[in-house]
Amino acid sequence: MQQNHVSSPLLNLPGATECDPGDDPIAVAGVAWHYGNPLGEQRAFETSLALVDRSHRRVIAVEGEDGPSFLNNLLSQKLVDAPVPFGAQALDLDAQGRVLHQMDVLVWENTIYLDCEPEDFDGLLDYLNKMVFWSKVEISTPDIAVLTLAGVLPEVEPAVPYRRMDLLAVPSMDLLVPREDVLEVAGELIAQGAQAVGLMAYQAERVRALAPVRHLDLDSKSIPHESSSLLNHGVHLHKGCYRGQETVARVENLGRSPRVLVLLHLDGSAPTLPVPGDAITAAGSSRALGRVGTVVHDHEFGPIALGLLKRSAVQRKDLQAGDVAVAVDPDSIPKEEATPAGRQAIERLQGK
Repeated sequence: MQQNHVSSPLLNLPGATECDPGDDPIAVAGVAWHYGNPLGEQRAFETSLALVDRSHRRVIAVEGEDGPSFLNNLLSQKLVDAPVPFGAQALDLDAQGRVLHQMDVLVWENTIYLDCEPEDFDGLLDYLNKMVFWSKVEISTPDIAVLTLAGVLPEVEPAVPYRRMDLLAVPSMDLLVPREDVLEVAGELIAQGAQAVGLMAYQAERVRALAPVRHLDLDSKSIPHESSSLLNHGVHLHKGCYRGQETVARVENLGRSPRVLVLLHLDGSAPTLPVPGDAITAAGSSRALGRVGTVVHDHEFGPIALGLLKRSAVQRKDLQAGDVAVAVDPDSIPKEEATPAGRQAIERLQGK
């Protein structure tokens, strides 16, 4: 059973404002949405060091001599013989290659940490426990918070488990901090020049980087190839032996996904903006061409969103979500790939 959220002690910092998810579907209870300057805080990612409280995320720890092989056989990431420390994303897929759970991974000494959004926690934990069988592993849920540093990172290595990530357009580092130490660790970082930045600014940077969150930006049919971020950071293409691997290999070698994740610019003059899950259509039509994901205000572009859109529709100029005009950012459209190696081989056998 998913525990109720725990309010972060960083909500006691000056200007900290918590947003009710009922008011904004992408907000998260228990952490600061902003610290008094919701748009200005985003500039800290580009000019200084931003400290983002992501302690709403839930952490699973896997220990034991079979830990790496146990997870390697279940998840899309290669964890056998991983360097220490090692940070990446990983996915749990169903037999058809559809994304069931999304997580970040940290291999630290003799422990592998998996942290995920609360919406993925219960299902992921239940799945891991059911798959233990005779593996020599111990699965626990330590009371650990995730703090993210992004921008101009410090040169000194943290004294807590950490991973360097490249999910955003700027360098970033996640710290896994015992929850009772969050205020002390954050205070030390702020004293060293870090600026407390709310989750709203982080979400905007994430959207600009085309980095999806499963429950907001994907749907029950999504496969990793719909998102270049998921594919690049969460899938090891040269390992097998995990559920859904056949679909990943088939799409990689023989074709391309029918949908892609793109950046959307929204008409800021609209009285209300779309919300995650709203359909994207062509003007004058009710036929869905895609769905809206995370919607957030960006300090440069105004209202933006992630959109999961049919590949055949990404060049259209008449898209809308409800009554809001939608424009696909051309730089986010995947370049037409060369014919996949597997398809080339088939064509050679067919004499084409």
